Amino acid sequence: MTKLNEAGLGSRVNSWLGRGENQPITPDEIRSALSNEYLVSLAQKLGVPTDQVANILAQHLPAAVDQASPDGTIRTS
Repeated sequence: MTKLNEAGLGSRVNSWLGRGENQPITPDEIRSALSNEYLVSLAQKLGVPTDQVANILAQHLPAAVDQASPDGTIRTS
């Protein structure tokens, strides 16, 4: 979330928090915001091909953040 905010995608990230419209994010935006090393590490942790991790994040991240933040803040437990 921090890296996406730092990459200028804060309004997009904020749309995922709480209830309301979840603006989409593209795989290219994910790749631009996150380092290749981070994407490789994440792909390994998730057990998915490295070339697909940005697509998977773009598809699932908005809904996952939305579900984890019904009151506008992400629950950690």
